[in-house]
Amino acid sequence: MPRKLKHRLRNPKILVVTPEITYLPSGMSSTANNYSAKAGGLADVSASLVAALFAMGADVHVAMPYYRRLFNHGTPDHFEQKRERYKSGLSQERLHFAQDRIFFYRDKVYSGYYGESIKISLAFQREVINNIIPALQPDLIHCNDWMTGLIPSYARQHKIPSLFTVHNIHTQKTTLENIENSGIDGAEFWQHLYFEKLPLNYEETRSHNAVDLLTSGIFAAHFINTVSPTFLLEIVNGVHDAFIPGYIRQEMANKYYSGCAKGILNAPDPDHNPACDPALAAHYTSETQEAGKRLNKIAFQKAVGLQIAPDAPLFFWPSRLDSIQKGPQLLTDILYQFIHQNWDRQPQFAFVANGDYQSVCKSIVDQHGFHQLVAVMDFNDTLSHLGYAAADFILMPSRFEPCGLPQMIGPAYGTLPIVHDTGGLHDTVQPLDTKQNSGNGFSFKFFDSRGLHWAMNQAMDFYFLPRPEKNAQIRRIMQENPALYNHANTANAYIEMYEQMLDRPLVL
Repeated sequence: MPRKLKHRLRNPKILVVTPEITYLPSGMSSTANNYSAKAGGLADVSASLVAALFAMGADVHVAMPYYRRLFNHGTPDHFEQKRERYKSGLSQERLHFAQDRIFFYRDKVYSGYYGESIKISLAFQREVINNIIPALQPDLIHCNDWMTGLIPSYARQHKIPSLFTVHNIHTQKTTLENIENSGIDGAEFWQHLYFEKLPLNYEETRSHNAVDLLTSGIFAAHFINTVSPTFLLEIVNGVHDAFIPGYIRQEMANKYYSGCAKGILNAPDPDHNPACDPALAAHYTSETQEAGKRLNKIAFQKAVGLQIAPDAPLFFWPSRLDSIQKGPQLLTDILYQFIHQNWDRQPQFAFVANGDYQSVCKSIVDQHGFHQLVAVMDFNDTLSHLGYAAADFILMPSRFEPCGLPQMIGPAYGTLPIVHDTGGLHDTVQPLDTKQNSGNGFSFKFFDSRGLHWAMNQAMDFYFLPRPEKNAQIRRIMQENPALYNHANTANAYIEMYEQMLDRPLVL
């Protein structure tokens, strides 16, 4: 269970600022059940943290953009009524909308166009800085990723403790002039921003010196965290310098060596539960997993066009097909070889994922006529849930991984992860040892196709163990998973960090 937030302030007011969230707990807002805006894992993590904090009685509030088309709720009159409640200070709502027409008609959270993403970000932060924070007067502000990167600078100027969570090493840049033209008084806190070049003075730097939004959040925040302990250490030690700018590493290292940085593992949503998941063809528990997974495998094979073969080993790819981070090229390099080496066993592969590399996967299937053995599908949440229940193994050979959720979701369904030993994957996947009755998956050390091939061979050896021995391990892994990765653990880690921040004197 999450522990209570103890502090000299009886119940500190925490404002979570996030550009996306999957859901809000019932009772947090009069219309909480209507709101969901998701582009990736940040939405899931934000939802789980807010839900856990709210359940334990914390005075938690959420600021987010008002994506009217996504929410399919609300009218201009609703916006005006809400704004008047802010002005009067009478609002008891815990959900605080950043209101701007740029959000109203969007059908997705982020834009594929650089300029539009910056405009969306600045409109969001303008409303948080100009309206929400002054009305709410929070005791602590928790910001998330580059879309909120200016807010820690404002918070520092106003002596409000701020935590900045780095979910992904992705940033965008703009000028102080552009920030001010959007309606944010950057002159008030420009000294706390991170510029591309060392600024000489306000006038000199305003128009021609780019502000890095992610690095500004890291630089100005009182504390930061990544979403796994190992990823933080990898950044500080320069492991990913080929993909992460040196100045980001330096700012994170500064926080780390000052005792103001921590890695906190995300946790999967408890809705990922094969005993009650509505997307499944058959529900099951750790005790009934063999029969349950068999029925779901048949349903999944029918749904994606694979050969109906409930005894065939099934490998599932749940992450986006991004060759820079996620490593699909490691699999496509060995796919033909692996299938033919195991031709008598007829292994199957299913990709339920979008991304630039999807076309490469499809071309390999077409070239070799693997249509009954390899399915390549666009992402669909319902189909993805069914895939977790149907598959025997999850494939996550990421080059780097801030945290990752599929490798924690898979074992809940009795589906074992195959991962590159990096970042959050290192923190959550321990090598399976059937003799010691320990571990929950398979990992390889070096990021190359030979390492992945080796780990997949280990998985195949496990799959063809005698059924009682294999089922005993799957049953154990399913039973252990909820205690290892859950919202209470994550919430307790954030609460501990909040307490540390609130007790630490603030300096400008």
